[in-house]
Amino acid sequence: VAAAGAGRRYALLLAVNDSDYARKAHGGYRNVFFRALRSGEPDEAWDCYRVIDGEFPAAEDLGLYDGFVVSGSPHDAHGDGAPCWVRRLCLLLRTVHAMGKRVLGVCFGHQALCRALGGRIGRSPSGWDVGVKEVTFVDDLEWPFEFLPVEPPRSASIIEPCQCRVDILAKCHLHVWEVPPGGKVLAYSNKTRVEMFAVGDNALGIQGHPEYTNDILLNLTNRLVNNSTIDGCVGEDARRTAESGEPDREFWTGLCKAFLRGSGCTGGGGAPRPPPQGPAPELSCSHQVAHFPATASPIGL
Repeated sequence: VAAAGAGRRYALLLAVNDSDYARKAHGGYRNVFFRALRSGEPDEAWDCYRVIDGEFPAAEDLGLYDGFVVSGSPHDAHGDGAPCWVRRLCLLLRTVHAMGKRVLGVCFGHQALCRALGGRIGRSPSGWDVGVKEVTFVDDLEWPFEFLPVEPPRSASIIEPCQCRVDILAKCHLHVWEVPPGGKVLAYSNKTRVEMFAVGDNALGIQGHPEYTNDILLNLTNRLVNNSTIDGCVGEDARRTAESGEPDREFWTGLCKAFLRGSGCTGGGGAPRPPPQGPAPELSCSHQVAHFPATASPIGL
């Protein structure tokens, strides 16, 4: 149960189990996110919920949080066959967005947020995208960069590994096909047309991994190659990009922090807003994907 406090409070919704490397080198993905996104303010608090294991914040505690962050995952947010916890997560994201809470989705979280708010996700025709990749921002950027102390660059590099399990490899690489109603594409790349999107001033999705460091990328790449999940040439290209330089991690983590702590995100979140369509659902797996009428995929749900 979350405890009320005077400072800002955030919930990390962890959708991935720790790899042996992440646990040994970083103390788990929980710490990777906390180190990347904490502002350092003494009264700021973070809670972690392992949603992949069915651990969710209680409905009565949602109002205590200023924002929510959804991690990447080896699972996908696409189709009726998604695990129960994924459907429950989509319902939670829809609910907290309707409450005016800040919601940041990373990789899988980016896709789950899109689906929850009525967008479309599907398979990427360009296949795997692993490594340090360059992301280009659209020309007419206004939000959310107004919260940054400096003007954003024309482009910035970010780590983009795909974490899908071998048994769902046919579905990789998933990405956002169409942003939710009222949403705006903020960035794109040569393989992914929606690298970042926003809906209003309280929902932000990023396809890449702002929290990742090159050592995590290299370990993940080696594991994917060793278990034959990706071809050796894909792995070699990913290693080459990692060894040629660091991603613009300071920019990306600064952007995420600025978004989570932006104007209107005080006192438990911004002003409530109506849900995308229909009433905000209960947080229960008994609710089916039909609660998201705009999530039909080009490859079928």
